[in-house]
Amino acid sequence: MPGNSNRSVGNEDEAARPVEAQTSSASPPRRLGLWDAVSIIVGVVIGAGIYETAPLVFANVRGPAEGLWVWALGGLLSLVGACCYAELASTYPRSGGDYVYLSRAYGPWAGFLFGWSQLAVILTGSIGMMAYVFADYASHLFRLGTAHAAALAASAVVVLTVLNVASVQAGAVLQNVLSWVKVLGLLSIALAGFGVATLSEAPARSDVGRFASEGPSFGLAMILVLYTYGGWNDAAFVAAEVRDRRKNMPRALLLGTGLVTLVYLVVNAAFLSGLGFEAARSSRAIAADVLQSPFGSAGAAFISVLVMISALGAVNALVFTGARVHAGLGLDFSALSVLGRWHPRFHSPVWALTCQGLIALAMIGLLGTATGQSGVDRALSAVGLSPVAWSARGGFDTLLRCTAPVFWTFFLMTGISVFVLRFKDRALTRPFRVPAYPVLPLVFCGTCIYMLVSAVDYAGRLTLIGVGLALSGIPLYFASKRRPGRRFLTPVESAAE
Repeated sequence: MPGNSNRSVGNEDEAARPVEAQTSSASPPRRLGLWDAVSIIVGVVIGAGIYETAPLVFANVRGPAEGLWVWALGGLLSLVGACCYAELASTYPRSGGDYVYLSRAYGPWAGFLFGWSQLAVILTGSIGMMAYVFADYASHLFRLGTAHAAALAASAVVVLTVLNVASVQAGAVLQNVLSWVKVLGLLSIALAGFGVATLSEAPARSDVGRFASEGPSFGLAMILVLYTYGGWNDAAFVAAEVRDRRKNMPRALLLGTGLVTLVYLVVNAAFLSGLGFEAARSSRAIAADVLQSPFGSAGAAFISVLVMISALGAVNALVFTGARVHAGLGLDFSALSVLGRWHPRFHSPVWALTCQGLIALAMIGLLGTATGQSGVDRALSAVGLSPVAWSARGGFDTLLRCTAPVFWTFFLMTGISVFVLRFKDRALTRPFRVPAYPVLPLVFCGTCIYMLVSAVDYAGRLTLIGVGLALSGIPLYFASKRRPGRRFLTPVESAAE
């Protein structure tokens, strides 16, 4: 059983057991169907970003047609990426997603650093960001004040982590409910927008300049759109738990990404229809503005609840998928073996979920609160470094700046791995192949390079915090022993799956 603390690395009896016997206890049951995987994608991608970025995107384009084209192009590029991940996920159908692909393409060091970065920076930071979105809107709705934001964010992380520890099925059911409720909510906003369509454009408001002080920027609009589409790849993290995974993983990636693209296009068209281009690009709360006219204050309350549901859905999906990456790391490396233990009754990676939750809570407290930021600055000063230029826009923005450069670095490495693995595992059967190879993978890699450069520029000196946390895994890697197992599939092993 994977939870056995007496299991030793290289144990001869363990190594002598048949392969299936070695892995059965460590392998999660296949409880997820196609629509569970699609719901995970919808849950991660359609968070609160659409409400925050839509006005900024419109402020950086020249007209409504160009605005919708940017959203369509972002969806198209995401579908290109989904094609790349569909090939990888169907060829190497293991929980962990990028962790498995990077390990196979470049070696265990790459998978280890990816898994460590997810635990130390990327996924835990994303969990904290979405938890802060929930907290900010809850504080506003119930008039609690910003002082309670960190406590509310932490509470969301704790509750959803406990739920996912208790039951894989409960986490999946909750994800399905949250995902489809927020999609229906977005479509209701769309109906309201089309229902109160303005016959003429609203006059421009004076706060447009806060978004586009130097005039429209198509490049900045694309950055914002691609950030809003981010997260569609997370379904690959739970590939081993999906039934008929070689067929369902490509379907889930393409269906989920396509559904998100359709929803985003409809909702943004409704924003433009309901407010007009100039009012939409200057709005500070675009969905609330759409609902304000027909429903008044009740519409504003509705949108606050909808954003809270969207944020909770994103937190739950990140908690659910992220723990699978950390569990894979624990199965392979002795120093983190506790993360690979699955609870025999709950069938969940209990230690991975717990550790992930604790780090997310630490990031919420240290990087998202004034007290925590002051503590970080004092620690930097103690070693002779100057304080960080913290974001003035709260915990969400600070965590985004810290995590984005690391995220896009590994995303680029995964894109390149499509080429590496095509060469390295030439004889391996691929149930799904990227169309128009090598053009589409090159487009995906080019998009990742563009986003990486933009993310570093956006983060500024906060890049050092995220990169520093990611690189802190290097000494841990060299101090760890790789455990025997089948995590890094060979062509023969993969064919036997």
